[in-house]
Amino acid sequence: MIYYSIVVSFLVAFFLIPFNAYAYLGPGLGAGTIGAILGVIVSIFVALFAVVYYPIKRFLKRKKAARTTRDMEREDVDRAKGQEHNGDGTN
Repeated sequence: MIYYSIVVSFLVAFFLIPFNAYAYLGPGLGAGTIGAILGVIVSIFVALFAVVYYPIKRFLKRKKAARTTRDMEREDVDRAKGQEHNGDGTN
């Protein structure tokens, strides 16, 4: 426990004491940082959109397929009724 408190005290003191970096931080670093942050944010939103959109797309596709099948069945029934009434298959 004493070792832990010594290490934590050293790390706190190390990070609180300012040091000179003697480095140039130009506009390229800021632009790269902003680009990286925006890239991470956009990728998170795209991932969430994909996770939410895929089940919705699958549901809509099934609904459209069911509607198309139902419409085709109605057309078949209408054709069959038309053939019964006209005898020659024309309406």
